[in-house]
Amino acid sequence: MAEALQQLILDTLDQFSAIDDTRTLVIPGQTVPATSQDAQIAILGALNSLQSREMISYETRETSSHALTPEGAQIALEGSHEARVWAALPVKGEGEPVGVQELKRKIGDEAAKVGQGRAFKNGWITKESSGFVKAASSIEDTTQIELREIDSTGTLKAGEKALAELRKRKLIVQRKGQWFTVRKGPNFSTSIAKPETDLTVDMLTSGSWKSATFKKYNFEADGIPTSGGAFHPLLKVREEIRNIFLEMGFEEMPTNSFVESGFWCFDALFVPQLHPARELQDTFYLSDPSTSLRPPEDYYKRVATVHEKGGYGSIGYRSPWSDEESHKLLLRTHTTASSGAMLYKLAARCRGETIDEHGDVGDPEGDTRQSVEGDGFRPAKFFSIDRVFRNETMDATHLAEFHQVEGVVADRNLTLADLIGFMRVFFKKMGVTDLRFKPAYNPYTEPSLEIFAFHPMLQKWVEIGNSGMFRAEMLEPMGLPKDVRVHGWGISLERPTMIRYGINNIRTLVGHKTSIEGVETSPAVMF
Repeated sequence: MAEALQQLILDTLDQFSAIDDTRTLVIPGQTVPATSQDAQIAILGALNSLQSREMISYETRETSSHALTPEGAQIALEGSHEARVWAALPVKGEGEPVGVQELKRKIGDEAAKVGQGRAFKNGWITKESSGFVKAASSIEDTTQIELREIDSTGTLKAGEKALAELRKRKLIVQRKGQWFTVRKGPNFSTSIAKPETDLTVDMLTSGSWKSATFKKYNFEADGIPTSGGAFHPLLKVREEIRNIFLEMGFEEMPTNSFVESGFWCFDALFVPQLHPARELQDTFYLSDPSTSLRPPEDYYKRVATVHEKGGYGSIGYRSPWSDEESHKLLLRTHTTASSGAMLYKLAARCRGETIDEHGDVGDPEGDTRQSVEGDGFRPAKFFSIDRVFRNETMDATHLAEFHQVEGVVADRNLTLADLIGFMRVFFKKMGVTDLRFKPAYNPYTEPSLEIFAFHPMLQKWVEIGNSGMFRAEMLEPMGLPKDVRVHGWGISLERPTMIRYGINNIRTLVGHKTSIEGVETSPAVMF
Protein backbone atom coordinates (compact mmCIF):
# COMPACT_ATOMS: atom_id res chain seq x y z
CA MET A 1 0.00 0.00 0.00
CA ALA A 2 2.76 2.48 0.99
CA GLU A 3 4.82 1.82 -2.14
CA ALA A 4 1.74 2.02 -4.37
CA LEU A 5 0.83 5.40 -2.86
CA GLN A 6 4.38 6.69 -3.34
CA GLN A 7 4.29 5.53 -6.97
CA LEU A 8 0.94 7.31 -7.48
CA ILE A 9 2.41 10.60 -6.21
CA LEU A 10 5.49 10.30 -8.44
CA ASP A 11 3.46 9.39 -11.53
CA THR A 12 1.06 12.30 -10.92
CA LEU A 13 4.01 14.72 -10.56
CA ASP A 14 5.58 13.34 -13.72
CA GLN A 15 2.33 13.98 -15.59
CA PHE A 16 1.29 17.36 -14.17
CA SER A 17 4.60 18.72 -12.72
CA ALA A 18 2.80 19.52 -9.41
CA ILE A 19 -0.04 18.42 -7.17
CA ASP A 20 -1.90 21.51 -5.98
CA ASP A 21 -4.27 19.65 -3.65
CA THR A 22 -3.70 16.09 -2.41
CA ARG A 23 -7.43 15.82 -1.70
CA THR A 24 -7.91 15.27 -5.44
CA LEU A 25 -5.84 12.06 -5.39
CA VAL A 26 -7.58 8.70 -5.45
CA ILE A 27 -5.66 6.31 -3.19
CA PRO A 28 -4.99 2.89 -4.76
CA GLY A 29 -7.81 0.52 -3.86
CA GLN A 30 -10.29 3.41 -3.36
CA THR A 31 -12.90 4.80 -5.74
CA VAL A 32 -13.39 8.31 -4.34
CA PRO A 33 -10.95 11.22 -3.81
CA ALA A 34 -8.94 11.27 -0.59
CA THR A 35 -10.97 13.95 1.21
CA SER A 36 -11.02 12.27 4.63
CA GLN A 37 -8.48 13.06 7.30
CA ASP A 38 -7.43 9.41 7.54
CA ALA A 39 -6.64 9.40 3.83
CA GLN A 40 -4.52 12.55 4.19
CA ILE A 41 -2.57 10.95 7.07
CA ALA A 42 -1.74 8.02 4.81
CA ILE A 43 -0.62 10.45 2.08
CA LEU A 44 1.56 12.31 4.63
CA GLY A 45 3.46 9.11 5.41
CA ALA A 46 4.23 8.61 1.71
CA LEU A 47 5.26 12.26 1.31
CA ASN A 48 7.70 12.06 4.25
CA SER A 49 9.32 8.95 2.82
CA LEU A 50 9.80 10.58 -0.59
CA GLN A 51 10.99 13.86 0.89
CA SER A 52 13.69 12.09 2.94
CA ARG A 53 15.18 11.02 -0.41
CA GLU A 54 14.77 14.54 -1.83
CA MET A 55 12.49 13.22 -4.56
CA ILE A 56 9.71 15.69 -3.71
CA SER A 57 8.99 18.70 -1.52
CA TYR A 58 5.62 19.54 -0.03
CA GLU A 59 3.81 22.23 1.94
CA THR A 60 1.10 21.66 4.53
CA ARG A 61 -2.27 23.42 4.26
CA GLU A 62 -4.51 23.66 7.30
CA THR A 63 -8.26 23.26 7.00
CA SER A 64 -11.14 23.55 9.45
CA SER A 65 -14.55 21.91 9.21
CA HIS A 66 -17.45 20.88 11.41
CA ALA A 67 -19.19 17.57 12.03
CA LEU A 68 -22.45 16.68 13.72
CA THR A 69 -22.56 15.26 17.21
CA PRO A 70 -24.90 12.30 17.85
CA GLU A 71 -27.56 14.74 19.07
CA GLY A 72 -27.00 16.95 16.03
CA ALA A 73 -27.34 13.97 13.69
CA GLN A 74 -30.65 13.05 15.34
CA ILE A 75 -31.95 16.62 14.90
CA ALA A 76 -30.87 16.66 11.24
CA LEU A 77 -32.95 13.50 10.74
CA GLU A 78 -36.03 14.14 12.95
CA GLY A 79 -36.10 17.91 13.43
CA SER A 80 -35.09 20.20 16.29
CA HIS A 81 -36.53 19.86 19.79
CA GLU A 82 -38.47 23.13 19.47
CA ALA A 83 -39.96 22.06 16.12
CA ARG A 84 -41.05 18.72 17.59
CA VAL A 85 -42.70 20.53 20.51
CA TRP A 86 -44.58 22.80 18.05
CA ALA A 87 -45.65 19.81 15.95
CA ALA A 88 -47.08 18.00 19.00
CA LEU A 89 -49.44 20.88 19.98
CA PRO A 90 -52.92 21.77 18.61
CA VAL A 91 -53.65 25.09 16.90
CA LYS A 92 -55.01 27.65 19.30
CA GLY A 93 -58.80 27.34 19.53
CA GLU A 94 -58.94 24.02 17.67
CA GLY A 95 -58.17 21.53 20.40
CA GLU A 96 -57.42 20.91 24.04
CA PRO A 97 -54.12 22.41 25.27
CA VAL A 98 -51.41 19.81 25.90
CA GLY A 99 -50.00 19.65 29.43
CA VAL A 100 -46.36 19.10 30.38
CA GLN A 101 -46.75 15.41 31.22
CA GLU A 102 -48.66 14.70 28.01
CA LEU A 103 -46.00 16.58 26.01
CA LYS A 104 -43.23 14.48 27.59
CA ARG A 105 -45.16 11.31 26.76
CA LYS A 106 -45.46 12.34 23.10
CA ILE A 107 -41.88 13.51 22.33
CA GLY A 108 -39.76 12.43 25.31
CA ASP A 109 -38.42 14.17 28.41
CA GLU A 110 -35.30 15.71 26.84
CA ALA A 111 -37.02 17.09 23.74
CA ALA A 112 -39.88 18.51 25.84
CA LYS A 113 -37.54 20.12 28.34
CA VAL A 114 -35.19 21.75 25.80
CA GLY A 115 -37.73 22.43 23.03
CA GLN A 116 -40.33 24.09 25.25
CA GLY A 117 -38.12 27.05 26.15
CA ARG A 118 -36.76 27.57 22.64
CA ALA A 119 -40.25 27.32 21.13
CA PHE A 120 -41.47 30.01 23.54
CA LYS A 121 -38.45 32.18 22.66
CA ASN A 122 -39.17 31.81 18.92
CA GLY A 123 -42.87 32.69 19.47
CA TRP A 124 -44.00 29.33 18.10
CA ILE A 125 -46.11 28.27 21.10
CA THR A 126 -48.08 29.92 23.91
CA LYS A 127 -49.57 28.88 27.23
CA GLU A 128 -53.31 28.42 27.52
CA SER A 129 -55.11 27.22 30.64
CA SER A 130 -53.02 24.36 32.06
CA GLY A 131 -51.27 23.46 28.83
CA PHE A 132 -49.71 24.69 25.58
CA VAL A 133 -50.99 25.43 22.09
CA LYS A 134 -49.47 26.64 18.82
CA ALA A 135 -48.99 30.37 18.46
CA ALA A 136 -47.80 30.18 14.83
CA SER A 137 -49.58 28.41 12.01
CA SER A 138 -46.28 27.46 10.31
CA ILE A 139 -42.57 27.49 11.16
CA GLU A 140 -39.21 27.07 9.48
CA ASP A 141 -36.90 24.68 11.36
CA THR A 142 -33.68 26.64 10.83
CA THR A 143 -31.67 24.40 13.15
CA GLN A 144 -32.44 21.27 11.13
CA ILE A 145 -31.71 23.07 7.85
CA GLU A 146 -28.31 24.33 9.13
CA LEU A 147 -27.30 20.94 10.48
CA ARG A 148 -28.09 19.26 7.17
CA GLU A 149 -25.96 21.86 5.39
CA ILE A 150 -23.07 21.22 7.78
CA ASP A 151 -23.43 17.48 7.35
CA SER A 152 -23.01 17.81 3.59
CA THR A 153 -20.46 20.66 3.34
CA GLY A 154 -18.74 20.84 6.74
CA THR A 155 -19.58 24.54 7.14
CA LEU A 156 -22.39 27.16 6.92
CA LYS A 157 -22.97 29.95 4.49
CA ALA A 158 -24.58 31.90 7.35
CA GLY A 159 -21.12 32.38 8.88
CA GLU A 160 -19.26 31.97 12.14
CA LYS A 161 -21.98 33.38 14.38
CA ALA A 162 -24.43 30.62 13.44
CA LEU A 163 -21.66 27.99 13.79
CA ALA A 164 -20.77 29.30 17.26
CA GLU A 165 -24.40 29.00 18.36
CA LEU A 166 -24.57 25.37 17.22
CA ARG A 167 -21.25 24.61 18.94
CA LYS A 168 -22.61 26.16 22.12
CA ARG A 169 -25.63 23.85 21.92
CA LYS A 170 -23.18 20.95 21.40
CA LEU A 171 -24.83 19.97 18.15
CA ILE A 172 -21.61 20.24 16.13
CA VAL A 173 -17.86 19.92 16.82
CA GLN A 174 -14.99 21.61 15.05
CA ARG A 175 -12.39 19.43 13.36
CA LYS A 176 -8.95 20.47 12.20
CA GLY A 177 -7.60 18.90 9.05
CA GLN A 178 -4.73 19.22 6.61
CA TRP A 179 -3.92 18.66 2.99
CA PHE A 180 -0.80 19.21 0.93
CA THR A 181 0.67 20.78 -2.18
CA VAL A 182 3.50 18.76 -3.73
CA ARG A 183 6.40 19.73 -6.03
CA LYS A 184 9.27 17.82 -7.62
CA GLY A 185 12.52 17.58 -5.64
CA PRO A 186 16.16 17.69 -6.81
CA ASN A 187 16.33 13.88 -6.99
CA PHE A 188 12.94 13.40 -8.60
CA SER A 189 12.43 10.10 -10.34
CA THR A 190 9.48 7.88 -11.10
CA SER A 191 11.38 4.92 -9.63
CA ILE A 192 10.84 4.27 -5.92
CA ALA A 193 13.80 1.95 -5.53
CA LYS A 194 15.33 2.73 -2.14
CA PRO A 195 18.96 3.90 -2.10
CA GLU A 196 21.59 1.63 -0.59
CA THR A 197 22.71 2.37 2.96
CA ASP A 198 25.75 0.05 3.14
CA LEU A 199 28.63 -0.80 0.85
CA THR A 200 28.79 -4.61 1.02
CA VAL A 201 31.43 -7.15 -0.03
CA ASP A 202 29.03 -8.56 -2.63
CA MET A 203 28.61 -5.11 -4.21
CA LEU A 204 32.38 -4.67 -4.42
CA THR A 205 32.85 -8.15 -5.88
CA SER A 206 30.14 -7.81 -8.53
CA GLY A 207 30.80 -4.14 -9.30
CA SER A 208 27.15 -3.25 -8.74
CA TRP A 209 28.24 -0.40 -6.45
CA LYS A 210 29.18 1.61 -9.54
CA SER A 211 25.56 1.99 -10.65
CA ALA A 212 23.95 1.88 -7.22
CA THR A 213 22.38 4.93 -5.59
CA PHE A 214 23.51 5.50 -2.02
CA LYS A 215 21.69 7.29 0.75
CA LYS A 216 23.41 10.48 1.85
CA TYR A 217 24.97 10.70 5.26
CA ASN A 218 23.34 13.19 7.61
CA PHE A 219 26.27 14.40 9.67
CA GLU A 220 24.04 16.75 11.66
CA ALA A 221 21.74 14.00 12.91
CA ASP A 222 21.88 13.18 16.61
CA GLY A 223 23.36 9.78 17.28
CA ILE A 224 21.80 7.20 19.56
CA PRO A 225 22.88 7.92 23.14
CA THR A 226 25.36 5.37 24.38
CA SER A 227 24.09 3.23 27.22
CA GLY A 228 26.85 2.55 29.70
CA GLY A 229 26.74 0.63 32.92
CA ALA A 230 25.06 2.08 35.98
CA PHE A 231 25.45 1.32 39.68
CA HIS A 232 22.39 -0.19 41.32
CA PRO A 233 21.03 1.94 44.21
CA LEU A 234 22.13 -0.82 46.61
CA LEU A 235 25.72 -0.50 45.40
CA LYS A 236 25.61 3.27 45.77
CA VAL A 237 24.37 3.06 49.35
CA ARG A 238 26.85 0.25 50.06
CA GLU A 239 29.76 2.42 48.93
CA GLU A 240 28.58 5.36 51.02
CA ILE A 241 28.22 3.19 54.13
CA ARG A 242 31.63 1.65 53.47
CA ASN A 243 33.16 5.13 53.28
CA ILE A 244 31.51 6.03 56.59
CA PHE A 245 33.11 3.00 58.26
CA LEU A 246 36.53 3.74 56.78
CA GLU A 247 36.22 7.39 57.81
CA MET A 248 35.56 6.21 61.40
CA GLY A 249 38.70 4.04 61.42
CA PHE A 250 37.18 0.60 60.83
CA GLU A 251 38.92 -2.33 59.13
CA GLU A 252 36.95 -4.36 56.59
CA MET A 253 36.51 -8.05 57.41
CA PRO A 254 36.81 -10.83 54.79
CA THR A 255 33.28 -12.14 54.18
CA ASN A 256 33.69 -14.25 51.05
CA SER A 257 32.44 -17.43 52.76
CA PHE A 258 28.70 -17.69 52.03
CA VAL A 259 28.71 -21.25 53.38
CA GLU A 260 29.45 -21.64 57.09
CA SER A 261 29.32 -24.45 59.61
CA GLY A 262 26.78 -24.58 62.38
CA PHE A 263 29.70 -24.09 64.79
CA TRP A 264 30.86 -20.67 63.47
CA CYS A 265 27.36 -19.45 62.54
CA PHE A 266 25.68 -20.44 65.83
CA ASP A 267 27.72 -22.37 68.42
CA ALA A 268 30.67 -19.97 68.65
CA LEU A 269 28.15 -17.13 69.11
CA PHE A 270 26.50 -18.94 72.05
CA VAL A 271 23.30 -19.65 70.09
CA PRO A 272 21.75 -22.80 71.65
CA GLN A 273 21.57 -25.88 69.47
CA LEU A 274 17.81 -26.05 70.06
CA HIS A 275 17.21 -22.42 69.02
CA PRO A 276 14.32 -21.95 66.50
CA ALA A 277 16.63 -20.02 64.14
CA ARG A 278 18.50 -23.27 63.46
CA GLU A 279 15.41 -25.09 62.18
CA LEU A 280 14.74 -25.82 58.50
CA GLN A 281 12.00 -23.19 58.24
CA ASP A 282 14.53 -20.46 59.09
CA THR A 283 17.89 -21.68 57.73
CA PHE A 284 19.02 -23.12 54.38
CA TYR A 285 21.12 -26.28 54.94
CA LEU A 286 23.39 -27.89 52.34
CA SER A 287 22.84 -31.48 51.27
CA ASP A 288 26.10 -32.11 49.38
CA PRO A 289 28.48 -31.70 51.13
CA SER A 290 26.45 -31.70 54.32
CA THR A 291 29.20 -31.52 56.99
CA SER A 292 32.18 -29.27 57.64
CA LEU A 293 35.76 -29.82 58.79
CA ARG A 294 36.34 -29.60 62.54
CA PRO A 295 37.31 -26.22 64.04
CA PRO A 296 40.36 -25.87 66.35
CA GLU A 297 39.94 -28.68 68.87
CA ASP A 298 40.70 -26.82 72.12
CA TYR A 299 38.39 -23.94 71.22
CA TYR A 300 35.70 -26.39 70.10
CA LYS A 301 35.83 -28.15 73.47
CA ARG A 302 35.58 -24.86 75.41
CA VAL A 303 32.52 -23.81 73.37
CA ALA A 304 30.86 -27.21 73.81
CA THR A 305 31.48 -27.09 77.57
CA VAL A 306 30.03 -23.61 78.09
CA HIS A 307 26.93 -24.66 76.11
CA GLU A 308 26.39 -27.92 77.92
CA LYS A 309 27.68 -27.24 81.47
CA GLY A 310 28.31 -23.50 81.68
CA GLY A 311 31.36 -21.53 82.74
CA TYR A 312 32.70 -17.95 82.83
CA GLY A 313 29.93 -17.03 85.28
CA SER A 314 27.20 -18.80 83.28
CA ILE A 315 25.27 -22.02 83.91
CA GLY A 316 25.06 -22.66 80.14
CA TYR A 317 22.03 -24.18 78.44
CA ARG A 318 22.20 -27.52 80.31
CA SER A 319 21.21 -29.43 77.18
CA PRO A 320 23.09 -32.29 75.44
CA TRP A 321 25.74 -31.16 72.94
CA SER A 322 25.45 -32.52 69.38
CA ASP A 323 28.58 -32.78 67.23
CA GLU A 324 26.35 -33.51 64.23
CA GLU A 325 24.45 -30.23 64.70
CA SER A 326 27.69 -28.30 65.08
CA HIS A 327 29.21 -29.70 61.88
CA LYS A 328 26.24 -29.06 59.57
CA LEU A 329 26.94 -26.83 56.55
CA LEU A 330 24.51 -23.98 55.84
CA LEU A 331 24.10 -20.70 54.02
CA ARG A 332 25.10 -18.13 56.61
CA THR A 333 22.16 -16.40 58.27
CA HIS A 334 24.26 -13.40 59.37
CA THR A 335 27.76 -12.03 58.86
CA THR A 336 28.27 -12.26 62.63
CA ALA A 337 29.84 -15.62 61.83
CA SER A 338 32.70 -13.67 60.22
CA SER A 339 32.78 -11.27 63.18
CA GLY A 340 33.15 -14.22 65.58
CA ALA A 341 36.03 -15.64 63.56
CA MET A 342 37.77 -12.23 63.54
CA LEU A 343 37.40 -11.89 67.32
CA TYR A 344 38.85 -15.40 67.77
CA LYS A 345 41.90 -14.37 65.69
CA LEU A 346 42.13 -11.14 67.71
CA ALA A 347 42.23 -13.22 70.90
CA ALA A 348 44.94 -15.43 69.36
CA ARG A 349 47.10 -12.37 68.71
CA CYS A 350 46.64 -11.36 72.35
CA ARG A 351 48.04 -14.74 73.41
CA GLY A 352 50.94 -14.52 70.95
CA GLU A 353 49.75 -17.51 68.94
CA THR A 354 50.67 -18.00 65.28
CA ILE A 355 48.56 -17.02 62.30
CA ASP A 356 49.16 -18.34 58.80
CA GLU A 357 48.97 -16.30 55.62
CA HIS A 358 45.22 -16.95 55.42
CA GLY A 359 44.64 -15.73 58.97
CA ASP A 360 44.10 -19.24 60.46
CA VAL A 361 45.21 -19.85 64.06
CA GLY A 362 47.35 -22.87 64.94
CA ASP A 363 50.79 -24.30 65.60
CA PRO A 364 53.66 -23.48 63.21
CA GLU A 365 53.72 -25.70 60.12
CA GLY A 366 56.34 -25.11 57.46
CA ASP A 367 57.37 -21.79 56.01
CA THR A 368 53.88 -20.38 55.40
CA ARG A 369 53.36 -19.29 59.03
CA GLN A 370 54.73 -16.34 60.92
CA SER A 371 54.91 -15.60 64.64
CA VAL A 372 53.14 -12.71 66.30
CA GLU A 373 54.48 -11.49 69.63
CA GLY A 374 52.05 -11.62 72.54
CA ASP A 375 51.95 -7.88 73.23
CA GLY A 376 48.54 -8.00 74.92
CA PHE A 377 45.14 -6.82 73.77
CA ARG A 378 44.80 -3.98 71.30
CA PRO A 379 41.40 -2.30 70.54
CA ALA A 380 39.92 -3.18 67.18
CA LYS A 381 37.07 -2.04 64.94
CA PHE A 382 35.82 -4.30 62.14
CA PHE A 383 33.01 -4.02 59.59
CA SER A 384 31.58 -5.99 56.69
CA ILE A 385 28.84 -5.55 54.07
CA ASP A 386 27.78 -8.75 52.36
CA ARG A 387 24.95 -11.16 51.57
CA VAL A 388 23.14 -13.39 54.05
CA PHE A 389 20.37 -15.94 53.56
CA ARG A 390 17.26 -16.74 55.59
CA ASN A 391 14.24 -18.88 54.83
CA GLU A 392 11.90 -15.89 55.08
CA THR A 393 8.36 -15.40 53.79
CA MET A 394 8.76 -12.65 51.21
CA ASP A 395 6.74 -9.45 51.59
CA ALA A 396 7.19 -5.68 51.11
CA THR A 397 10.12 -5.53 53.55
CA HIS A 398 11.57 -9.09 53.59
CA LEU A 399 13.46 -11.29 51.11
CA ALA A 400 15.12 -14.69 51.49
CA GLU A 401 18.44 -13.15 50.41
CA PHE A 402 19.57 -9.72 51.52
CA HIS A 403 22.63 -7.72 52.53
CA GLN A 404 23.77 -7.20 56.10
CA VAL A 405 25.94 -4.36 57.30
CA GLU A 406 27.87 -5.59 60.33
CA GLY A 407 30.12 -3.69 62.74
CA VAL A 408 32.18 -4.74 65.74
CA VAL A 409 34.06 -2.57 68.25
CA ALA A 410 36.30 -4.28 70.82
CA ASP A 411 37.86 -2.33 73.69
CA ARG A 412 38.23 -2.41 77.45
CA ASN A 413 35.32 -1.43 79.71
CA LEU A 414 32.83 -0.41 77.01
CA THR A 415 29.22 0.27 78.10
CA LEU A 416 25.74 0.23 76.57
CA ALA A 417 25.77 4.05 76.53
CA ASP A 418 28.84 3.90 74.30
CA LEU A 419 26.92 1.65 71.89
CA ILE A 420 23.86 3.95 71.72
CA GLY A 421 26.07 7.00 71.25
CA PHE A 422 27.98 5.30 68.46
CA MET A 423 24.73 4.25 66.75
CA ARG A 424 23.46 7.84 66.75
CA VAL A 425 26.72 9.14 65.25
CA PHE A 426 26.82 6.36 62.66
CA PHE A 427 23.22 6.82 61.48
CA LYS A 428 23.52 10.61 61.49
CA LYS A 429 26.29 10.25 58.92
CA MET A 430 23.77 8.26 56.86
CA GLY A 431 21.18 11.05 57.15
CA VAL A 432 18.93 9.07 59.53
CA THR A 433 18.30 11.10 62.68
CA ASP A 434 14.87 9.84 63.72
CA LEU A 435 15.90 6.74 65.70
CA ARG A 436 14.40 4.64 68.47
CA PHE A 437 15.99 1.85 70.51
CA LYS A 438 13.98 -1.01 71.95
CA PRO A 439 15.23 -3.67 74.41
CA ALA A 440 15.45 -7.08 72.75
CA TYR A 441 16.81 -10.60 73.21
CA ASN A 442 19.73 -12.06 71.28
CA PRO A 443 21.45 -15.32 72.29
CA TYR A 444 24.93 -13.81 71.86
CA THR A 445 24.42 -10.24 73.16
CA GLU A 446 23.28 -8.97 76.54
CA PRO A 447 21.99 -6.30 76.81
CA SER A 448 20.50 -6.15 73.29
CA LEU A 449 18.74 -3.36 71.38
CA GLU A 450 16.60 -3.27 68.25
CA ILE A 451 17.06 -0.12 66.14
CA PHE A 452 14.05 1.53 64.49
CA ALA A 453 13.92 4.40 61.98
CA PHE A 454 10.86 6.28 60.72
CA HIS A 455 10.08 5.49 57.06
CA PRO A 456 8.50 8.60 55.43
CA MET A 457 6.96 6.61 52.56
CA LEU A 458 5.45 3.83 54.67
CA GLN A 459 4.56 6.39 57.38
CA LYS A 460 5.61 4.05 60.13
CA TRP A 461 8.60 2.98 62.22
CA VAL A 462 10.64 0.27 60.49
CA GLU A 463 13.20 -1.97 62.17
CA ILE A 464 16.54 -1.33 60.46
CA GLY A 465 18.98 -3.14 62.72
CA ASN A 466 19.90 -5.09 65.80
CA SER A 467 22.69 -4.43 68.28
CA GLY A 468 24.08 -5.38 71.66
CA MET A 469 27.13 -6.24 73.72
CA PHE A 470 28.59 -9.70 73.12
CA ARG A 471 28.19 -12.12 76.04
CA ALA A 472 31.09 -13.29 78.16
CA GLU A 473 30.04 -16.86 77.24
CA MET A 474 30.99 -16.01 73.66
CA LEU A 475 34.13 -13.90 74.24
CA GLU A 476 35.98 -15.62 77.07
CA PRO A 477 36.17 -19.09 75.44
CA MET A 478 38.01 -17.30 72.61
CA GLY A 479 40.67 -16.18 75.09
CA LEU A 480 39.89 -12.44 75.22
CA PRO A 481 40.69 -10.70 78.54
CA LYS A 482 37.81 -10.49 81.03
CA ASP A 483 37.59 -6.67 80.92
CA VAL A 484 37.27 -6.54 77.13
CA ARG A 485 33.79 -5.65 75.96
CA VAL A 486 32.61 -5.91 72.35
CA HIS A 487 29.84 -3.91 70.69
CA GLY A 488 28.15 -5.66 67.81
CA TRP A 489 25.40 -4.50 65.51
CA GLY A 490 23.90 -5.36 62.17
CA ILE A 491 21.62 -3.48 59.83
CA SER A 492 20.24 -4.43 56.45
CA LEU A 493 21.48 -2.63 53.38
CA GLU A 494 18.08 -2.77 51.68
CA ARG A 495 16.04 -0.80 54.22
CA PRO A 496 18.31 2.29 54.39
CA THR A 497 18.31 2.21 50.58
CA MET A 498 14.51 2.10 50.51
CA ILE A 499 14.32 5.06 52.91
CA ARG A 500 16.91 7.03 50.91
CA TYR A 501 15.20 6.46 47.53
CA GLY A 502 11.57 6.54 48.72
CA ILE A 503 10.88 2.89 47.84
CA ASN A 504 8.05 1.22 49.76
CA ASN A 505 8.39 -2.35 48.43
CA ILE A 506 11.69 -4.24 48.54
CA ARG A 507 10.60 -6.38 45.57
CA THR A 508 10.85 -3.33 43.29
CA LEU A 509 14.38 -2.64 44.57
CA VAL A 510 15.78 -6.08 43.66
CA GLY A 511 14.37 -8.83 41.49
CA HIS A 512 12.49 -9.06 38.20
CA LYS A 513 10.30 -6.02 38.98
CA THR A 514 13.29 -3.68 39.22
CA SER A 515 13.10 -0.81 36.73
CA ILE A 516 16.26 -0.71 34.58
CA GLU A 517 15.52 2.93 33.77
CA GLY A 518 15.21 3.62 37.50
CA VAL A 519 18.64 2.08 38.09
CA GLU A 520 20.17 4.22 35.34
CA THR A 521 18.61 7.48 36.56
CA SER A 522 18.88 6.99 40.35
CA PRO A 523 20.84 9.86 41.89
CA ALA A 524 23.97 9.54 43.99
CA VAL A 525 23.41 8.94 47.68
CA MET A 526 25.41 11.66 49.46
CA PHE A 527 24.07 11.05 52.97
